[in-house]
Amino acid sequence: MRETLRQLLEHLVESLVEHPEQVRIREEADPDEKVVRFRVRLAPEDVGQLIGRQGRIIQAVRTVVRSAAGRVGLRAEVDVEE
Repeated sequence: MRETLRQLLEHLVESLVEHPEQVRIREEADPDEKVVRFRVRLAPEDVGQLIGRQGRIIQAVRTVVRSAAGRVGLRAEVDVEE
């Protein structure tokens, strides 16, 4: 299921940025396997686009991923690396 969450996040991020080919998502799993953290790295000029005004876009992306994770009993976190 974590791979499905990763694919969902990848699809969302790539559809929001100018340089989708530069999107990299690293996954870090908690030892108890209940929490998965995704670290998103992208082109420097795309960071602002993904974050959006007052963080609204990244917050919406986080909400979608957390909701999908919650449906299968996981907790997901999404961080943007600059």
